[in-house]
Order: sequence, then C-alpha cells, then structure tokens
Amino acid sequence: MTATRGHHIEVEQGTDHVRVTIDGRLLADTRRPLLLHETGCPVRYYLPPEDVRTDLLTPSGTHTVCPFKGTASYWSLPDGPQDIVWAYPEPRPEVAQIKDHLCFYEVDAD
Repeated sequence: MTATRGHHIEVEQGTDHVRVTIDGRLLADTRRPLLLHETGCPVRYYLPPEDVRTDLLTPSGTHTVCPFKGTASYWSLPDGPQDIVWAYPEPRPEVAQIKDHLCFYEVDAD
C-alpha cells in the first residue's frame, strides 16, 4: 500500500476469473490476477505473463510515466488495436508485486 497527499494505491491478490478477448481471439485467461486499486481510477487487473498470449503481442514504442507506479511499456496486436496492454518492468518499490504483470484496458472478470 502507498499513499501520497490523498492518493492511495493498494495491490491485492485476486481470485476472479479474468478473460481478455479481442476480435474473437483469447489473449488472456487467469484466476490469479493482481487487483490494483488506485484513487480516481477503476480497479485494474494485472495478469501474470504466463496466463497471457504474449506470442500474439508486439512491443510498441509507447511508454508512459506514473509518479506512483513507474514507467510503463506497451504492446499491441500487429493486425489490430494499438497499445492495448501495458506492464511495469521496473515498478516503484511500493507496488513491486505488479512487476512484469500485464494490464489490459478491457477485461471480463467474474
């Protein structure tokens, strides 16, 4: 857990069944998501790389910086949507557990 001037982040181990499909392709399927709760943001599901079809993704040149999590790298579908998933290869120590876990913009969770 980290909190700075009203900003709060908490990461917890989840057990929800999370699936990601895009254009009919299954890109991820897990029951081991990390749930990241951050002030002002929807809950984000960070998925273990072993449960993501990384073979279908291509690294993009996009990088963003979050003062609370670190620098994110993005991946795209070569023949589809761009920058659909991101990860923090070197997250800040306060959220170290999300290291290399992948987060999609859109997921189905139950």
